Amino acid sequence: MEPFLAWDEEASKRFPDLQVCIGFVHDVRVERSNPKIEALRQSVTREVRSMFQLEVLKDHPTVRAYRDLFWSLGIDPTKTRPSGEALLRRVLHGDEIPRISTVVDAYNLASLKTMIPLSGFDLDQISPPFRIRFSETDDEFQGIGMNTPVRLNERMLVLADTRQIVCVYPYRDADTTKITAETKRVLVIGYGAPGISQRQLTEAVGTALNFIVQTSGGKVDTVSVFSSGKNQY
Repeated sequence: MEPFLAWDEEASKRFPDLQVCIGFVHDVRVERSNPKIEALRQSVTREVRSMFQLEVLKDHPTVRAYRDLFWSLGIDPTKTRPSGEALLRRVLHGDEIPRISTVVDAYNLASLKTMIPLSGFDLDQISPPFRIRFSETDDEFQGIGMNTPVRLNERMLVLADTRQIVCVYPYRDADTTKITAETKRVLVIGYGAPGISQRQLTEAVGTALNFIVQTSGGKVDTVSVFSSGKNQY
């Protein structure tokens, strides 16, 4: 049986210790906002502001791990920041994370809290199995907020289903698979980097799923870790 997620051989050889964590939550109710998500926003914001300092954030081991991954992929992390770090920097500057919907805000708050980059997808808009691979010359991608597709640079690390690229690893998700008001089933993915442990990934995804249920209802399903070294888990 083909695994739900696997690595192409080239990606696996390049990053033999890379892992991702996947979890599901069903029967959610997506709202623009509600008192539960606003209370959670305030709680998590207070927590991270008491724990982290902007001046030394770049030296935190988790931040360092994702920055090193970005440099290895030819991406300047001081210009295109890993999503967890970007959210945390925004809050430490005194701003708030964007208000999108209860589900999106919930997993963004989990990413803010754990500094692990997370994606949320409408499970009914994706076509598994997934593969992590390097982009090719004819690959196109339309991220959230982009008006038209763009042709990707060759050799970018991507997450693709059987139809399309759903994420440029690990910082931008596809528009076609995003969470909307009609979404009922959500897939959350936590993206690893060399030096990030399985425990960190499972805690981040678990936190995201719990935040979603707390603010949007639903029931958590399986949480699994997939390792590039084993190619399935």
